[in-house]
Amino acid sequence: MNIVSLSGGVGGARFVRGLRAHLDVTDPGARITVVGNTGDDITLWGLRVCPDLDTLLYTLGGVGNDEDGWGRAGESYRVQAELAAYGVPPDWFGLGDLDVSTHIARSLWLGQGLSLSQVTARLAARWGLTAAGVTLLPMTDVPVETHVVLEEDGQERAVHFQEWWVRMRAEVRARRFVVAGLDRATAAPGVLESIRSADVILLPPSNPVVSIGVILGVPGVRDALRETAAPIVGVSPLIGGRPVRGRADACLTAIGIPSTATAVAGLYEDFLDAWLVDPSDADTTARGTVRVWDRPLLMRTVDEAATLAGAALDLARAHRP
Repeated sequence: MNIVSLSGGVGGARFVRGLRAHLDVTDPGARITVVGNTGDDITLWGLRVCPDLDTLLYTLGGVGNDEDGWGRAGESYRVQAELAAYGVPPDWFGLGDLDVSTHIARSLWLGQGLSLSQVTARLAARWGLTAAGVTLLPMTDVPVETHVVLEEDGQERAVHFQEWWVRMRAEVRARRFVVAGLDRATAAPGVLESIRSADVILLPPSNPVVSIGVILGVPGVRDALRETAAPIVGVSPLIGGRPVRGRADACLTAIGIPSTATAVAGLYEDFLDAWLVDPSDADTTARGTVRVWDRPLLMRTVDEAATLAGAALDLARAHRP
């Protein structure tokens, strides 16, 4: 079985880790292709940082910091402390020493002419994803970056998404999001092909606006999802109308969408076949032919994530004619 997942960072990584754990018991030969969001990417201190790809790499590679949900376990921050001592900004984005090595390697290889897909494949092999039957693809090899347009004192200004998300903690209301470079992006090699040939496509509980929403903005991706014969099952990122982690509700507000499981499903209604919601959102109504199941969505452990992934696959099988 070939399974494709469109994924952001923490929620997506934990879901895919649970999916792999579930398949190791039920279908060890199954292959998973993860299409990762690169709209969060940023250049810091001359290094190219890909937060969502790195969270997927570390989590699926077994070296992630489960407490924070991002970065490496057992980190130290001596490099960042030295940069701060030199007065080199920014001081609001934390990169651990082990994490810095990933960004140095990525930046070096990109500078040597490798594509982001090729670099990501090298990093994935380093952490054993390939051997575990997981292929990690960036959504595009073209550099893209999400910016947030804010209004302050009657004037609009744009900041990088990471500054809004990390430094401002999304507490300054966003007027809109602009993904620089998306208009000239093309899907990375293998992305469209994997969607078209998939047996099942899963949307994990990732941010529907700045993670999955940005992936869907890559030319050809949405069309491929509409055209595929594979059942497409999504998992709501909300529990009781609120995100478990992060601030997806602030992103939904910025695009004028209510923070409800029904409204989020509506963002995918042109291709979605089935939708998993939490029991607290069991009153979620189906749109058109979308089938809705309610199951506990919290993924506090790998076992809980595996159970959730199994439910998503069961829903996909139930949808098959």
